[in-house]
Amino acid sequence: MTFIYLPWDIFIKPLDQDQEVWFGLLFTGWAAKAGAVLHWVVYGAGFWGFLKMKPWLHPWAAVYTGQIAFGMLLWSAMGENSSGVLQGALVALPFIALAVSLVRSRHRFQSIESLTEQPEQTS
Repeated sequence: MTFIYLPWDIFIKPLDQDQEVWFGLLFTGWAAKAGAVLHWVVYGAGFWGFLKMKPWLHPWAAVYTGQIAFGMLLWSAMGENSSGVLQGALVALPFIALAVSLVRSRHRFQSIESLTEQPEQTS
């Protein structure tokens, strides 16, 4: 998403075809372009945070994944081709599981630099 889709979405996709979804709400046109830029920032920060396992990413990765699950539920319940809340719940379930897993993995989010540092030895 960070390196292939979003640059295409922002710079190449025609404005009249652009769509972005945030919190289950569909944005089109210039609002979608602005949302794509914001997605690019979020995905870029997430990429960097996961690459280095930065401690600041721990709560935000779970929150972002949770909002995706919420968006799936809302999209299914309110969308034009409404498939119903039950189907939305089934689609959201993997994202809910991932969000719970991210919440429970706080111990993994330590900076790689802090893992390679040797503690000082006292003699």
